[in-house]
Amino acid sequence: MGQVIFIVWRESVEALLVVGILNAWMNQSPNGRAGKRYLWGGVALGLLAALVLAFGLFEAASALGGTEDLFRTGMVLVAAALIVHMVRWMRRHGRTLKQELVAGLEEKAASARWWGVTVLCAIAVAREGSETVVFLFGMLSGADAATLARMGLASAAGFVLALGTFWLLQLGGKYLSWRLFFRVTEVMLLLLAGGLLMNGVEQLISLNVLPALVDPVWDSSRWLDDSSLTGSVIASLTGYRSHPALTSLLAFGLFWGGVWRMIYGHTRQVRRDER
Repeated sequence: MGQVIFIVWRESVEALLVVGILNAWMNQSPNGRAGKRYLWGGVALGLLAALVLAFGLFEAASALGGTEDLFRTGMVLVAAALIVHMVRWMRRHGRTLKQELVAGLEEKAASARWWGVTVLCAIAVAREGSETVVFLFGMLSGADAATLARMGLASAAGFVLALGTFWLLQLGGKYLSWRLFFRVTEVMLLLLAGGLLMNGVEQLISLNVLPALVDPVWDSSRWLDDSSLTGSVIASLTGYRSHPALTSLLAFGLFWGGVWRMIYGHTRQVRRDER
């Protein structure tokens, strides 16, 4: 359930950030107050879009019949890719996000084109909601009633935690800064994406889609067994395996090599160019 709490927490904070920026500008601007109903209409549309996506994924999985396991595995891998994309996007746009949003609002307020605010807010909320839906799909689709109830509670806890985190962040860095929040959760998200990738590759191996090559490469269960309580938590959050197959290790290595090149390598290049 830790994965559920974390992903709902992080995605909710990002959605609250966008909505909070838009709402704060409208509260401070006489021209902006007229568009408040369009803002909240966009929030509702974004949530509706995420619910439609969830319904569509479950319907697609049930329609696939014998290939449902393969579909679930594909969604796990898509979730890992979405997490990497989200981190990369925030790295590139996080510092200018507020300025871009405010500039867009001022333009729409001047021309009274408030439907643009609805679309902007709907896209922001739907983006975070859809990423949450894709991430949770693999667990929800095969869960029993008791597990669904626990996941519902975990999701609620993640959202409440997001509200508290957003409140702390709004205090202006007195207790928690946006920079620190994004840097810490960025690393946690990438570790989680690596764990999802390992799950997906292992499922493809079990479905005979990929060969294991060498299985296992080593046995580290005497030091940390991934079937133990502590080991399972670390495994789900980082991709650690005490009996890894060679194919899984190769995929894991390629993942981190790609992440370093796409995210951290690009950031270093941008900084060098700015100098």
